[in-house]
Amino acid sequence: MGLRGKLGLIFLLVSALAILVLCVAVYTQAQSARLDRTRSFADERVQLAAQSYDQTEIPVFGSKLDDPELPPQLRSAVMEGKRATFKTGSPNAKMWAAVTVKDGKILSIVQDYETTDDSMRALQQALVIGGLGTVGLVALVTVILAGGLSKRIVAVAGTARRIAAGDLDASATEAVGKGKDEVASLAAALDTMASSLRGQLEAERRFTADVAHDLRTPVTGLTTAAELLPPGRPSELVRDRAKVLRRLVEDLLEIARFDSGVEQADLELVGLGAFVGSAVGRLRMQQSLAPDSVVVQLNGKDETVSTDSRRIERILANLIVNGLRHGRPPIEVTVTGRVVEVVDHGNGYPEELIAEGPRRFRSGMAERGVGHGLGLTIAAGHAKVLGAELTFGTAPNGGALARLVLPALEADV
Repeated sequence: MGLRGKLGLIFLLVSALAILVLCVAVYTQAQSARLDRTRSFADERVQLAAQSYDQTEIPVFGSKLDDPELPPQLRSAVMEGKRATFKTGSPNAKMWAAVTVKDGKILSIVQDYETTDDSMRALQQALVIGGLGTVGLVALVTVILAGGLSKRIVAVAGTARRIAAGDLDASATEAVGKGKDEVASLAAALDTMASSLRGQLEAERRFTADVAHDLRTPVTGLTTAAELLPPGRPSELVRDRAKVLRRLVEDLLEIARFDSGVEQADLELVGLGAFVGSAVGRLRMQQSLAPDSVVVQLNGKDETVSTDSRRIERILANLIVNGLRHGRPPIEVTVTGRVVEVVDHGNGYPEELIAEGPRRFRSGMAERGVGHGLGLTIAAGHAKVLGAELTFGTAPNGGALARLVLPALEADV
């Protein structure tokens, strides 16, 4: 049950209980007033009958002298000189009134007393109808009010999901409207959090771009100087580390371009299956990989897609290298229509990466090795530029699974 239903049920139960208590109180008060009227009427009749008997010695109004059925409680009270009435219990309730007359006799009057009559039945009916009608009206008003509150909370939740998906310009305050209640405070707090997050991300982007640009020149000089070193093992180590540092700077520059939003795809028609096969072949030669370290499989016919082949090759290279570095070969690349899947035989991607996607400088699980977390981030950036969907999961055999879904041709949509 959602918040709207819970609030509606709570208000309905509270209002129904309050109306029930009110109806019981009204009915009880009406019964008490009716009983008081009956007592007064019986007392008045017995007083008139006593006055007439003192003058004429003839019982009137159906009164009796020393009635043997007179309740003992009433007889005792009258013998003590009190004016009293007495109501016997159900069934066949009766109202008694008695008083002493001359010669010490007790004159009494009795009349039937029904707990319900037409007036009380009419009151019961009115209370039931009015109570049910009031409960129905309260339920309707509650549903409307709770619906408005629930709608505003759902709007805040929707804004939070948009922010989590990367839309940091989403405003919860605009979604819920003006107000000074708790929902408005929650929306304002969410907007404050989003603003702070935007600032942090912007600072991270500026830092990445500044570091990459500042390091580019000295790293280029370092690489050039390393090439001039005399042959030997120490020189090889220096050149190798310089190349690693250069690749890191190039990766940072590439991420900086993604952050700036200036990257655009250079689209062309490509036969996806054939292109993936040739791209993997070129990667094998560049990385000096064994032929069976990366296996390509085409399922079905080779489909033509409109995409940027350079970016597709970059995505494939990053995914395959990540699998070779952090998983175990062979790396299986499967092309099915517009879908490319890259699977390794390692321990799989971390749950955090599967749930949230790649994040820069997050290397993942220790058992998948160490790294800067930039390869998958760059692959995701290229996929976004292409309008493709890149997701990460777990393969049936337990290895890491990266799935790239390219957009279809307009004629195929």
